Amino acid sequence: MPVREIRKTLCNRDCPDACSILAHVEDGRVVQLTGDPAHPVTQGFLCWRTNNFLPLQYHPERLTTPLLRGKPVSWDEALDFAARELLRIRAESGPAAIFHYRSGGSLGALKHLADYFFEKLGPTTTKRGDICSGAGDEAQLTDFGEEDSHDLFDLRNSRNIIVWGKNPVISSPHLVPVLQQARASKLLIDPVWHKTAPQCDAWLQPRPGGDFALAMAAARLLFERGWTEPGFEKYCDNAGEFRELAFGHTVSGWCEDADVAAEAAEDVARRLHEGPTAILVGWGMARRVNGGAIVRALDALGAISGNLGVPGGGVSYYFKRRKTFDHSFLRGIPAAPRTVLEPLFGPEVLAMSDPPIRAVWITAGNPVAMLPESGTVDRALRSREFVCVVDSWPTDTTRAATLVLPTTTLLEDDDLLGAYGHHYVGVSRPVVAPPPGVRTDLQILQALSERVGLGGVLAGSAREWKERILRKEAGFTVAQLESDGAQRSALSPKVLFADRKFATRTGRVNLITSAPARSQVSAEYPLYLMALSTEKSQNSQWSKGQREGPAVVTVHPDSARGIPDGGLARLESAIAAMPVQVRHDPRQRRDVALLAKGGHLRENRNANLLARARATDLGGGGALYDEPVRLGVVNELPGK
Repeated sequence: MPVREIRKTLCNRDCPDACSILAHVEDGRVVQLTGDPAHPVTQGFLCWRTNNFLPLQYHPERLTTPLLRGKPVSWDEALDFAARELLRIRAESGPAAIFHYRSGGSLGALKHLADYFFEKLGPTTTKRGDICSGAGDEAQLTDFGEEDSHDLFDLRNSRNIIVWGKNPVISSPHLVPVLQQARASKLLIDPVWHKTAPQCDAWLQPRPGGDFALAMAAARLLFERGWTEPGFEKYCDNAGEFRELAFGHTVSGWCEDADVAAEAAEDVARRLHEGPTAILVGWGMARRVNGGAIVRALDALGAISGNLGVPGGGVSYYFKRRKTFDHSFLRGIPAAPRTVLEPLFGPEVLAMSDPPIRAVWITAGNPVAMLPESGTVDRALRSREFVCVVDSWPTDTTRAATLVLPTTTLLEDDDLLGAYGHHYVGVSRPVVAPPPGVRTDLQILQALSERVGLGGVLAGSAREWKERILRKEAGFTVAQLESDGAQRSALSPKVLFADRKFATRTGRVNLITSAPARSQVSAEYPLYLMALSTEKSQNSQWSKGQREGPAVVTVHPDSARGIPDGGLARLESAIAAMPVQVRHDPRQRRDVALLAKGGHLRENRNANLLARARATDLGGGGALYDEPVRLGVVNELPGK
């Protein structure tokens, strides 16, 4: 009988929960994954995606050798080639001709060492903005000077919880038990019906992008009813201008713009008044042209109603996962000569000149699948002289690469991890050795450093880098994380802004003062394209392998243009089209078309093929949910 060992690690994929995993290992192979009951957040269960990770871990397409122009080569040949290309292009055109793109496909404090390497090599061109959360990040930094949240379990102190544009059942499953334990009344505000709706006491369904108008209607009611916190002006700037903004329309006018009944704003305002009330802000809601303004409006509601700095309150968009990490070794290096705005990756890489982008190095990302205008991103990469992708599996992006370097998975990772869904920090440790021929990101960079003349810049083991990066003020050591499991950072207050002091220029909340442009569809393209996380796919790294038939698009039956449930169609935008199977759902609004997030371009399932490269109003986020589309009737699938 084989001996089964249980080894602990953390999930490093782009998900808020950073789950603690118990890996059951027999004869050097993981045979089962379960949740760690000792972790305060994971509490013994994992999401469907991680529970079902092992088929991906042992997938026959797993990359186990470097590929140069699609052909297997040795590591020496691969790294020698990479070093020659980087040095040649730097010598001929300067470091700005090299673009290092690091995203969040896998997370961890040591992933920043790739930034360190390319800053030392150049500094090279880097990305700015954040495709997922840029608008909300910048909104909260603008309003509060800080972007963080109350302790996760402070929700037990709430009288009301407003889940605004968020689907915890799918995207934050370990938040769900906390919501269930909270005695608060829960209101969901979302244009999409999803599995969180039955978890809440009430549900409002505004038009996509109508959240700003709904927030303004609630703000006007707070002012009219005297439901603002007495003296809130002492810790808020622009109070008069914000009041004037809220009174720019009647309550009924704002609600008409949001496409909700006036009673909806009454409900929101009442809940804010009868606090403490926590607002949980969804990330997808900010992925609109006016996404930053929407989050700023919710920040303002929390501020004027007195729900900032009190137990059970807060406006939670993000948990500051890198607060306990010291990346000061990145400082003091000359700034990047130029940047590429992440949602405009394809158009900007193609357009840059003097010098043009000649080389792209991709770490922890799959930009062809992740970013808008997937076809443009693919074309941009295929037209560069040298593209290197570090990944564990073939992706849409590795298909466009000159060189592919195989790296470790979450079960082989060795890193220090925070979370953006709670304040606990832990370590990921290899529970099994990687396949022969696979190297960690750190090992790849260390070997490359020697070849490009950077010597010992990245010298040190993963453990030594963890100890260097973990801030002493966190209140624990790497050894304690390894022996005792995840720890809550001492740098994270249980109640944010309890002193009503904010890290803005004036020390007060910076209230929004103007309304954004209204997002809208048209008669020609009447549906908002929304690619949503599912229990099986949070993004492209979860969804591997060809599926039968086309992607499924969900619409209200009245919006199906006569196409029957299960019928075939084309989903068309102004720039592209893809085959789809239509699914009817009368619970959805008539102006949305819902696809699963994470589809691959090579399988004709990628929603980003249809979305134009556009940025949000703040923070360089992607305006992914403002692309208008339509259904086109077809009789059969292409190629049949």
